[in-house]
Amino acid sequence: MRTGLFCLVATITAAVPAGAQDRPYRDDRSDAAALIASYYNAVNRKEYARAWSYFGEDKPAADLDAFANGYATTESVELVAGAAAEDGAAGSVFFQVPVAIRATEAGGGQNLYAGCYTARLIDPQIQDEPFRPLFIVAASLEPASEPLEDALPAQCGDAPASPPRDAGIERARALFDAAYDQTCDGTPPGSDRPQAPDIHTIGFRYSYDDADAPERQLRLFRFYCRAGAYNEMHIYYVEDEIDGVRELHFSTPELDIRYENDDSDGPVDSMRVIGFTAENQLVNSDYDPENYTITSYAKWRGLGDAAASGTWLFRHGRFSLVKYEVDASYDGEINPELLLDYYSAP
Repeated sequence: MRTGLFCLVATITAAVPAGAQDRPYRDDRSDAAALIASYYNAVNRKEYARAWSYFGEDKPAADLDAFANGYATTESVELVAGAAAEDGAAGSVFFQVPVAIRATEAGGGQNLYAGCYTARLIDPQIQDEPFRPLFIVAASLEPASEPLEDALPAQCGDAPASPPRDAGIERARALFDAAYDQTCDGTPPGSDRPQAPDIHTIGFRYSYDDADAPERQLRLFRFYCRAGAYNEMHIYYVEDEIDGVRELHFSTPELDIRYENDDSDGPVDSMRVIGFTAENQLVNSDYDPENYTITSYAKWRGLGDAAASGTWLFRHGRFSLVKYEVDASYDGEINPELLLDYYSAP
């Protein structure tokens, strides 16, 4: 059953706290799930005219003011969306998106709803101006019970069921979004959407496990964070049966580098390790499943003649720093100095 969208949404969304505009801006109509996510992004940022624009001619309220007034008491909205099913009809494609929504009100109360959104895309090849992008047609939402992820419908109507949920990657994604929404855009140069994380499954035994004990499993998630002129940053999470999903931090040497005549463009006078820090981001990093290693290579300038590289080895359920090299010379040549090596053979 399709119901009026405003009367449903107004009960589960509304006023956003000061600073809501600090949330990353998202306006993505490339698919139906992204459209619904963009709609709630606009609501959370209090950009009600933008939220209003995601509907077609059948608007959810008499006018924009009435629509905006429907969001007078809600702090924020959290959305979980499943895979959209589609059905073509007479020059249009209709999409049905299963969703679960948790709205937090100004007084701290929360309401949970679940159901389906319907979106429509009129064939772009047969449109004239003004062009109409993908838009929301209707929604059918009902009260639901916690937890939010379990409230997500498996399917909408006769549409195929959504793919099975992966609770681990959903948890890692939620942690990444919560921690890095201000510092990571997640979208590589040349792409128009966030990059899906790389996922690796690693079999292992703890040091105290018997040699013939069944292998345990750990999953490694690498999230793209952002890129500069010649470096890109990554964030890592792991999931295991004991600790669940958690963010990885990487032991990294703290260096005291001295240059002759105190000039960083001159020769290096001395370089020594004076301690260790724990870094939550790695530069130009990758995981090698054959050698069970994460490596990074951080350029200090585009030429690459000054850089730091590290190797973290997975053993007995954790990653350990086993090798670290630094080229601090800025001399136009790639000639790193080995500062730490527990990895190479004697």
